[in-house]
Amino acid sequence: CTDGATMESVAIFDSPGKGRGLKATKEFWAGDVIFSEASIAAVVFDSLAERICHNCFRRQDKLQRCGQCKFAHYCDRTCQRAAWPEHKVECGAIKAYGKVPNENIRLVARIMWRLDKEGSVVSDMQLTTLDELEDHINDMQEEDMKELKVDVHNFLDYWPRTSKQHTIDSISHIFGVINCNGFSVSDQRGLQAVGVGLFPNLCLVNHDCWPNCTVILNHGNQSAVNTVFHSQRRIELRALGKISDGEELTVSYVDYLNLSEERQRLLKTQYFFDCTCDHCKNKTHDDVKMGGKEEDGAKPSEEQVKEATDYCFQMMEKMDKARLDGDYHEVVKICRQCIEKTEPILADTHIYLLRMWSTMSEVQAYLQNFEEAAEYARKMVEGYMKLYNPNNAALGMAAMRAGVTHWQAGLIEVAHGMICKAYAILMVTHGPTHPITKDLEAMRMQTEMELRMFKQNEYVYHSMREAALKNKPMTMMHEPKSVEEGIKNLFHRRK
Repeated sequence: CTDGATMESVAIFDSPGKGRGLKATKEFWAGDVIFSEASIAAVVFDSLAERICHNCFRRQDKLQRCGQCKFAHYCDRTCQRAAWPEHKVECGAIKAYGKVPNENIRLVARIMWRLDKEGSVVSDMQLTTLDELEDHINDMQEEDMKELKVDVHNFLDYWPRTSKQHTIDSISHIFGVINCNGFSVSDQRGLQAVGVGLFPNLCLVNHDCWPNCTVILNHGNQSAVNTVFHSQRRIELRALGKISDGEELTVSYVDYLNLSEERQRLLKTQYFFDCTCDHCKNKTHDDVKMGGKEEDGAKPSEEQVKEATDYCFQMMEKMDKARLDGDYHEVVKICRQCIEKTEPILADTHIYLLRMWSTMSEVQAYLQNFEEAAEYARKMVEGYMKLYNPNNAALGMAAMRAGVTHWQAGLIEVAHGMICKAYAILMVTHGPTHPITKDLEAMRMQTEMELRMFKQNEYVYHSMREAALKNKPMTMMHEPKSVEEGIKNLFHRRK
């Protein structure tokens, strides 16, 4: 359907206790795209400015840089030409300023240049102006307020004298809006957040810890050789299940794996509201997320569970430090020690134990210890399945990672099952045209074929597999600085 049709299937309404929200004006089913929307503006993160194309947000090894400002980088001339209308004023401003301002300042400037040029509504799909969005400046903590003032001060130095001049209040308002409404823009494969953008209609969708929608960035046909077909950055709001006509549309701003109290704290400090969703009110799953292991009716005492939980927490801090230092053998040692001590006591849904399993599988896969990596990946996915919404994108990505790890370990039956599970979820959360779904479809055909071979003749299968592995292993992840956490952040607002 065209974009025109899609905005007609939602309406702005007053959501009790939440202010403005969006509701469905027709029925939707799992996997339906409720609307898609291009960004008003988007920028590449400071830290990735030389490794990501500033036009199509692809990760590339060899990028060409803008000869004028020396800051912007592009795949090729086609991307550079496509980006020029947006980059032109920015290019001159960076040259005149003599340095590159941070990503927030760059994003605010791009938004304001665009609004100055096109007016406050840049497309007939746009349901709200930026003036009508909340900036929550009065709710900010002192530290954040200081940062905002520094950003505004630097913005004023950066903003060209030849551009239209704005009041400090209107500039601050846009900074406030992107602070609580900026959305992560991912690279072409959807495995890493590489920038931040502003999508006005998406800003109207309120939060629920157990939402009925998910947001995904779909870059269009990024595999096309001709960069003309690398379409603009668009988000899609997709239904996770049946949504009735008149029902409020919601997405989650935070990861559900956090306890209700922690989610409420994050939502209050980052987005300035008190969450009163059913899952917070009822503290749904909190008990099993911090629970003890029940076996044959016997379970550990509260004291034992508390002790194991605290121990786990301390080990997680050690583990994160070792991982950031890139000392992966140390990470494995810490995880192993912690798992051996706490696995007999803690439930298989305990969120600290899940973190340990997830890290262990990630790092062992990186160190090519695939069998052990597979064992922990399976435990992680089984735990996630007891906690997450069955169509949660992070669950789908975790199942995909577990599937690849099992494939690498030669455990073809479980691998195929995991890949199929991931594929079913991503068909809903990402849709059939997304590059990850296409990757998964190829993997699914591969594992299905191998599984048939395996069932016919195990010996032949294993000898063929040895040859195939030497040839070209299925690679998936970069160095494990924290893939899992990084991926989860793609489906929430950027913080």
